[in-house]
Amino acid sequence: MKKLIVMLILLAGLISNNAFADHPEGTVEVGIYGLVCDFCAQALEKVFGKEVAVDNIDVNLDDKIVTIHLKHGQQLDDAVIRKNIVDAGYNVEEIRRGG
Repeated sequence: MKKLIVMLILLAGLISNNAFADHPEGTVEVGIYGLVCDFCAQALEKVFGKEVAVDNIDVNLDDKIVTIHLKHGQQLDDAVIRKNIVDAGYNVEEIRRGG
């Protein structure tokens, strides 16, 4: 029984340190004009995949929103986000932080 409790405590610690735990405060949502297809999503995934601060991104084609998940303790300036998106051929509608 003690082993089970110790394992559960260790598992809970791993889950709390998981990258998903960082996303609410380390999340940036970007509304994008011109976001219409899977190729658009792939292009933005490639662009933001090069940024050291980015853990991953989610692209919602229906709502035309890209959610950028930052690594723990990392930041990405709005100017960098805007430049990456414009350089990829899209227009930024809005940038919201803290998802």
